[in-house]
Amino acid sequence: MLRINDRITIEDWELSEQFIRASGPGGQNVNKVSSAVELRFEAERSPNLPPPVKTRLRKLAGRRWSKDGALILQVDETRSQARNREIARDRLGALILQACEKPKRRIPTKPTLGSKKRRLQAKKVRGEVKSLRGRVDGDI
Repeated sequence: MLRINDRITIEDWELSEQFIRASGPGGQNVNKVSSAVELRFEAERSPNLPPPVKTRLRKLAGRRWSKDGALILQVDETRSQARNREIARDRLGALILQACEKPKRRIPTKPTLGSKKRRLQAKKVRGEVKSLRGRVDGDI
């Protein structure tokens, strides 16, 4: 069981782990030992996540979200299988916590009169600079 906050806990049946061979340095150890972990969280079927959290989690997950509604995290940072497992669970918890935060609603504002005047003045100055770039008539 993975505890996210006081309201959300992830049950063991929602998580499945698969150990795969890691890439990168490590000598013969890389070829022999399956130390990387692939953590799969069945987020779409999870009864513990409220629907708004699920939609925010889907957005945050990006390519890690599968077509069948599972969140897949792969970790191969260390040579220790147990440590990779811990890192994967920590990342899942952090991602769900981030999805729990409701984003602030943006209140649209109008540009101030001063900012409008500054913008128009900058456009005028830029236009003058460009107009001076023309051909020079030399009657010298």
